[in-house]
Amino acid sequence: MAFVIVQHLDPHHASRLPNLLGKMTAMPVSEIARTTTPKPNTVYVQPPNKCVIAKDGALTLVRRTERLNVAIDHFFESLAEERGSRAIGIVLSGTGSDGTAGLRAIKAAGGLTFAQTEESAKFDAMPRSAIRSGFVDLVLPPHEIARELRRIADHPYIRRPLSDPEEIEKAAYRQADDLGRIFLSLKKQMGVDFSAYKETTLLRRIQRRMALHRIDKVNQYARFLRDNKKEIEALFDDLLINVTRFFRDKQLFRALKTRFLPALFKSKGKDRQPELRVWVPGCATGEEVYSLAICILEALGSRLSKIRIQIFGTDLSESVIEHARAGIYPSAIEKDVSRARLKRFFAKRDSSYQIHRNVRDTCTFARQNITADPPFSRLDMISCRNVLIYLSPELHKRCIPQFHYALNPGGYLILGPAESVGLYDELFELVDKKNKIYAKKNVATPHGVNLAPQQGLGLGRARERSTFPDSAAVNAQLLQMADRIMLGVYAPAAVVIDRDLHVQQFRGRSDLFLEHTPGPATLNLLQLVRPSLVPDLRSTIQRAIKTDKPARKERALVKLKGRDYEINIEAVPFKVSASEKPWFLVIFDETTKGNKLEKLPRVLGKMAAQRDVTELRRELFASKESLQAIIEEQEATNEELKSANEEIESSNEELQSTNEELETAKEELQSTNEELTTLNEELSNRNLEMMQLTGELNNLLASIQMPIVMVDGALTVRLATPAARSAFNILPTDIGRPLSELRPNIDVLDLEEILRDVIETLGTRERKVTDKEGRQYSLRVRPYRTTDNKIDGAVLTLIDIDGTKERHTAKTGNRMKDVSSRK
Repeated sequence: MAFVIVQHLDPHHASRLPNLLGKMTAMPVSEIARTTTPKPNTVYVQPPNKCVIAKDGALTLVRRTERLNVAIDHFFESLAEERGSRAIGIVLSGTGSDGTAGLRAIKAAGGLTFAQTEESAKFDAMPRSAIRSGFVDLVLPPHEIARELRRIADHPYIRRPLSDPEEIEKAAYRQADDLGRIFLSLKKQMGVDFSAYKETTLLRRIQRRMALHRIDKVNQYARFLRDNKKEIEALFDDLLINVTRFFRDKQLFRALKTRFLPALFKSKGKDRQPELRVWVPGCATGEEVYSLAICILEALGSRLSKIRIQIFGTDLSESVIEHARAGIYPSAIEKDVSRARLKRFFAKRDSSYQIHRNVRDTCTFARQNITADPPFSRLDMISCRNVLIYLSPELHKRCIPQFHYALNPGGYLILGPAESVGLYDELFELVDKKNKIYAKKNVATPHGVNLAPQQGLGLGRARERSTFPDSAAVNAQLLQMADRIMLGVYAPAAVVIDRDLHVQQFRGRSDLFLEHTPGPATLNLLQLVRPSLVPDLRSTIQRAIKTDKPARKERALVKLKGRDYEINIEAVPFKVSASEKPWFLVIFDETTKGNKLEKLPRVLGKMAAQRDVTELRRELFASKESLQAIIEEQEATNEELKSANEEIESSNEELQSTNEELETAKEELQSTNEELTTLNEELSNRNLEMMQLTGELNNLLASIQMPIVMVDGALTVRLATPAARSAFNILPTDIGRPLSELRPNIDVLDLEEILRDVIETLGTRERKVTDKEGRQYSLRVRPYRTTDNKIDGAVLTLIDIDGTKERHTAKTGNRMKDVSSRK
């Protein structure tokens, strides 16, 4: 490995870091100059006035910008792009949030990320920011990080990573059973089936987790996952990691703001209550959602109150959704967001920024699986960038028609640079080729599109189907045509309904038994069926629902054009693997097809009367059954309404309790606010006093022509008078440096021992010293006492002995002259 050290450095002073590190390691340490090709087992140090990036296999210096200098993020992001899965990022002690954005880029590229534990860091802000972001794989003390680096260096994921997609596909084919077990563990705990996602990406992510746990074989990792819920969650988050940032692809947002959003606003001008609805599937931590919100708000300008904005951001991971809702991001976003936007749409919080509430109120975040859950509707824009590239062609074909269904006429679909609508050119028109913006065509959405993943779909079988797309399409069409002929000629009429009696499919010729009645359109079977069949049909379906077994009604009468026909009605319950709902197939079987019931001759009057009585009894029995079913339905509805009423009453009580709690909290907040106001005034007065004392102290030290130096307990320079600059060789920029690093003009070899002795014994030490010019001084060292009588360093004072003697001699001479003149 080659090691690159990137630090916070003052651009105006040379760094001593190479010399300091050289004393601590046997590896050569050098400062990067221009373009350097890294060598193994070598340490490279960033110069103080430059930034370093990894490019074309070398370490290259670039100009340091004054507006933003997050040197480590620049380096991490370039390293992720250059080395991919062989990049390792480590964040150590430091202030601010530097490194967090860079670690995200490395993890997204498949690399490994570390952070120092907060307890072991002198300044814990940087590692704390990285850990809280969720982009750190391992949190360890520095010596354990070193041990882990040595171990990981020999893992196949680092030494021999699979980069060729064909090699990865072959490896996935060989390990299909083990991958299937991993996907099953993910589906059981996380509820998401990854078996139809792109295999190359999934296998790389799995191998990355294997490297972190010192596992070399996929079957071992599959067994490891079986009883490890935390690792399943970690793998789930790894599989969903996505690189995103604010205003990614600035040309796209410029085109939206100048061309496409004004067109949408213009089309909304005719609506009574105009509403703009946008959906961002796969939104990750929300940067894309908020970027669109800011762009829309800027484009609206003064018309903001005339249109309602709703932006939906969805993702599979609950953790990133929570991050997106909070809207808090590290200060590294300054390189992507202009100062004007930061000032208008963000609030500064220590070393981070939070989206303003008025922007967050326009955005709604929720967990959703675009390959299984239904889409949003009545949308004006869908931004699905760099999501489809992770899906297999099969899932890709399911998603595009759903996007078409969800969009309003003329709505826009935005895809990533490497994505397209594929085979669905008839659904979308490419209106901006450079930015991959499509407009919805006003055509019907294809029917029968099912977003639910196919159950039991193995990797090998999916690959086999995708290898012969043409033959599969032909076979599907042949099967469809054959089914259509069989249904039309031989099969009885039937309908598929759900538990609420809503028709989902029509099978065969059902026009003899079903017709639309005047009024609002409906698919309720009891409102579609011929009136004479309603009692028999209702009772038959109710028996099937109660018993969960097929129910049949013989010789039901249906009247058509003044004629009576006898049919058999059968309701068959069934279930499908893709849904937990119960379904019913209702079959209308004609027993006397097309034959009118012949009335018996009058000569058989008695028999005809018996026949009529029997028929009337049968109809009465069917009516009773239908009435009983209606009564039971009404009772069930009443029970549901009663239960709902109780729930509403309970909710009302909870709301009243919550309201009281909020009022109490409001009073507490008001009291706290008053206390804070009082405390703020006290602090302001104390600050003014401190400023006055500081000014008086500075004037006092400047007027005293005596070298005085104050050091803290670590012997670091705390304060020095102007007269001390020549004697101790101290510059204004040396405040904060160890006294041992300075070279004073006086000769005191054991100065550090004297200082430590004074701090420990609380005594005073005095010694005569000589400067390089031979002048003698009296060096006095006293302990530094704080206001609470604690020792926190020492005070050094130099008294010029030669100068005092000269002044004394001069005064004596002057007096002798005065006496002589008087005589």
